[in-house]
Order: sequence, then structure tokens, then C-alpha cells
Amino acid sequence: MRAILLGTAAGGGFPQWNCACPTCSDPGLVPRTQDGLAISADGNGWYLVNASPDIRAQILATKELRAGPGPRETPIKGVFLTDAELDHTLGLMMLREGVGLEVFAPPAVLQALKDVRSTLSKYGAWTWSTVGSDQYLAGLRVKVLAVSNKQPKYVTSTTGDPWVVAYRFEDPATGGVLVYAPCLATWPDGFDEFVDGAAYVVLDGTFHDGGEMADKADSTAKAQTVMGHLPIEASLERIRKLSAAQPGTAWAYTHLNNTNPALDPATSQYAGIRAAGVKIPPDGTVLVL
Repeated sequence: MRAILLGTAAGGGFPQWNCACPTCSDPGLVPRTQDGLAISADGNGWYLVNASPDIRAQILATKELRAGPGPRETPIKGVFLTDAELDHTLGLMMLREGVGLEVFAPPAVLQALKDVRSTLSKYGAWTWSTVGSDQYLAGLRVKVLAVSNKQPKYVTSTTGDPWVVAYRFEDPATGGVLVYAPCLATWPDGFDEFVDGAAYVVLDGTFHDGGEMADKADSTAKAQTVMGHLPIEASLERIRKLSAAQPGTAWAYTHLNNTNPALDPATSQYAGIRAAGVKIPPDGTVLVL
């Protein structure tokens, strides 16, 4: 099983176009595109996990995803969605030329995307399917855990459960396990078991601490957990405990917001994360499991 971290920033990317905070204004920090993952059981057919507005640039920057060998062939076979947020779904429109793509998502997400689905149907036949809690897809065993009921701002209906999920991908051939959870409102029930035995876990690293938005960008910002993101300072404690019990698991943060001081390797926040043995990988990081 191979996986590629296509993007590692939160919605808007880093730096954000409408922000002049100290972090976004620092020309020495490495830019990051909006988070997303590509995964493959065999290195030939690839599935995206989320499709950000940056998906075209991400595909062109990733040799494994570029078109070929035929003039209209592509190794991209489909998409798994963790939620219906715009920064995870707008890229579907950029993939409209794709023929026969498969999209897997929770029922509430598929319902929220009904207009998108209708639009894309005019361009080509796609398959839209509810992802089960445990099934074999794309040559992998795929498990799903509900992690949040935080729905997107554009959604008017309050029906649906869950709105946000995490994925566990297991390679039946090698036993390799990857967990991808870019949005965690809390450390949910069952999550310890969900990551048990994983070789690599990629977690929500949107904010470093609970007062970050109010301190740096928006004095009216809600608490990060209400916004659907567990701060690193909270999740890091859980990671330390689990790392002691299962030292073979590598941990990493993704979906970093532009206000997150851990974007800067010179900060104490970054140093604290690395001291705990957790990585903050850049875009384009390749994992072989």
C-alpha cells in the first residue's frame, strides 16, 4: 500500500490569500496546499481521500497521478470523502472530465452534495456510494469511524449522522495500516481501538491551542472544538499515552491552519510536537506501508 500526502494545510491553504498574520507574512515558511491524500493498493490505480480546490495542482505535482499511458487515461479511479466541507469537496468539480470515477462517502455527505452530483452527471457517469463501516474497496480493507456531527455552513438541513468520518486503510497483502483523520472535534469513543496496530496515523492538526484564533486572527472566533477541530495540545497528550503502549506507530499532523505556530520550525510549539515523536510532514510526503 502506498499513500501520498497531497496537501497538509487547512481550508484556504498556507499562506492564506486574505491573511496578513505574522505566519502568513513570513516568506521563509514553506507553502502548503489544502489537505488531501492519495492511496493505492498496487501503485497503479489511485484513490483520492478528499478533493480540495487545489486538486489540479496537486495532481500535476505528483508523478504517480499524472495522466497516461494512453492520451486520455488516468490512474485516478475514485474518491473517498471524510466530510462535505468545501475545502474537501470543491475539487470534485475540477475532476469533472473524469469518466467512471467512484465516490464513497457517508450518507449525510452524499445528500449534501446532491446539487454537485447533479451537475457532474452532465459531464460523465460517476458512481456515488455510501461507505460502510468495514468493507473491501479499491483492493484494500476500508474501515470507517464516525468522529463528528459538525456540518458545513452551507447545509441547511440538520438531518444526517455522521457528518465527519475517519478512515482506516488496511493492506491485506502486507498487513500495513494507515489511519487518516484530518478533522476531529474530539477524541471520539472507539478511536484508541481504531488506530490500534496502525503503522501510520495522520491526525487533525488544525490548531495548536484552544485560544489560537482569538489570539491571532479573529477575536470573535468560537472555541476550536465547536469549529470541529481538537487542538494539538489536547490530542498530543493522547498520542503520548498511546505511543507508550504501541511504539511501532508513527504519528503525524495534517490540516494545519494558517494561524498555527507549529507551521514554523523555529517555534517552541513545533519543537514540542517533534519532542513527542510526532511529525508535521510537508506536501508530497510518500508513505509505503
